[in-house]
Amino acid sequence: SSTMSLSEAEVQSARGAWEKIYVDAEDNGTAVLVNRMFTEHPDTKSYFTHFKGMDSAEEMRQSDQVRGHGKKVFSAINNMVQHLDNSEAFLGIVTSLGKKHATQLKIDPKNFRIICDILQLMEEKFGGDIKASFEKVTNEICTHLNSIYKEEGW
Repeated sequence: SSTMSLSEAEVQSARGAWEKIYVDAEDNGTAVLVNRMFTEHPDTKSYFTHFKGMDSAEEMRQSDQVRGHGKKVFSAINNMVQHLDNSEAFLGIVTSLGKKHATQLKIDPKNFRIICDILQLMEEKFGGDIKASFEKVTNEICTHLNSIYKEEGW
């Protein structure tokens, strides 16, 4: 569906939750990539040619390229969060990212679960209420990404 299911109050509390974690976008983005994606799904490292030969989480955490990508992921989500009250703009952002990852980068859609891992980080740092207030946002993002992938034949 092309309409967002967030009320004004939900948009506000989601933004409040996001701000807490976005303050340290590079560190938190890196943490999500390294602690979750690469550690729990090591096959995902194959998408990033510059991670070859990096085995320890510590090495990855220090890598400028890993940090840069962590920040990039968080910036993209931040862009979506800024448009939660405008479904057309929000969907435009998610659609172009989804298409790029599906067609150009050929990233397996299961790797977008990393977005949901942000919830885990939120809970660890700020508790369950903060996590709960952002859950609808990650659901919207993941739902739309999945439908874009289906359209692209995945």
